[in-house]
Amino acid sequence: MSQVAEKLVGGIPLFVGIERAELEGFMRLFQPVSFDTGARIRRQGRPADSAFMIESGNAEVVTALPGGGEAMVASLGPGSLLGEMALLESGKCSATVIARTPVAGYVIERDGFRMLLAQRDRAAFLIQQRITRALCQRLRELNARIVSSDTPESAAPPLAGQTADPAGIVRGRCSFGYRAFLPALPVFGRFTPGEIEDFTGRTEVMEIERSRILFQQGDPCAAAYVIVRGALEILHAANGQRQRIGILGPGRLCGILALIEGHPHSMSAAARERTVLLELPKAVFDALFTGRDPAAARFQDAINRELLQALARTNNHLTRLISQACIRSGRKEKKQAEELGRALGEQDCRAA
Repeated sequence: MSQVAEKLVGGIPLFVGIERAELEGFMRLFQPVSFDTGARIRRQGRPADSAFMIESGNAEVVTALPGGGEAMVASLGPGSLLGEMALLESGKCSATVIARTPVAGYVIERDGFRMLLAQRDRAAFLIQQRITRALCQRLRELNARIVSSDTPESAAPPLAGQTADPAGIVRGRCSFGYRAFLPALPVFGRFTPGEIEDFTGRTEVMEIERSRILFQQGDPCAAAYVIVRGALEILHAANGQRQRIGILGPGRLCGILALIEGHPHSMSAAARERTVLLELPKAVFDALFTGRDPAAARFQDAINRELLQALARTNNHLTRLISQACIRSGRKEKKQAEELGRALGEQDCRAA
């Protein structure tokens, strides 16, 4: 790697504060590549399995709009980083990146990064945590855009129901043998039987009645939850109305965004039916999120998969809103479509 590239790495927020000696293993993953003017560095919709850092040259980020047309959403230069979320898990490029001048840079493959994590490499672990936190921030920002841009027809009446209390919760037991069911849940797909046992030993099972509110928007976040059976409805309230953001079923995680960021809940969660959960108190969640043991590593993988799944759902919602704005075709709607398209495309890159 050139001295110019090493200097650029030192200025990228994802790597700032990590000692040069600690980054050596990670920087050995950098593979030099170059692109001619007009070449596609990334293609929207294609599989993403690597990150890319620009060492020299300039590029543009372009996103395809539903119904036709494109929008230029960002300009990139030396020190820009593309697609770091692909280091966590397989995904798809959210935008096309085109070289506007000859571009030179470095590719970082996910497989090599995963190998460093398996070796308990400290720099790789810190980088993973920073990508996870950046993903949380993007999700929160994109969800805020959805809430502000969504049409009134998608809003429902004010949230009704009762906040979960001892009368609406059974703790420490549930109405079926849930432990035998856990290996079938996606969240535990990469766990060994021993790791599942270790994980569940740190949690408490709880069963919540239909229509009970698990937590309210604005409440302090005290725990995260694994949904074992049933479903939780995620809602956002504003101006006396609520908007349905999504429904989480068995194997999904709930409440992790607020715990990771240390913020109050930005949305509410209510049981759509009688629901069985595994509760992870904040101290347990924090220990798993920052831990280095096998069960913690598996859970960190599960967190990243959950966040990326939530991002995909959010992107689908954004695409629907862009389509609706394009169909209305007024000046205000056109501006809204451009802004939403920019938000959709920018998530795949960090400009220098």
